[in-house]
Amino acid sequence: MKQCMDSENLHRRLNKITGQIKAIDKMVDEDVPCEDVLIQINAAKSALHKVGQIVLEGHLNHCVKEGIEHGDAEKTIANFSKAVEHFSRMS
Repeated sequence: MKQCMDSENLHRRLNKITGQIKAIDKMVDEDVPCEDVLIQINAAKSALHKVGQIVLEGHLNHCVKEGIEHGDAEKTIANFSKAVEHFSRMS
């Protein structure tokens, strides 16, 4: 997986999301208005979606490209299609 993407970028983003989730948890304890909690949940969800996009893009640019060039193109495309399907369920 490290060959496919910028792991430092992903770790930085995931750490930020972890912080967002902790802040949301704290908001619940502090009786913050529901609308504000929902805004923060949506922000974390969007940030996680972006991480998924980066992973999927890295997979396409490295694994899929290499699989088509040096392997079984049909199998590679089928596997990529499954990856896209899994990612699209997140939305």
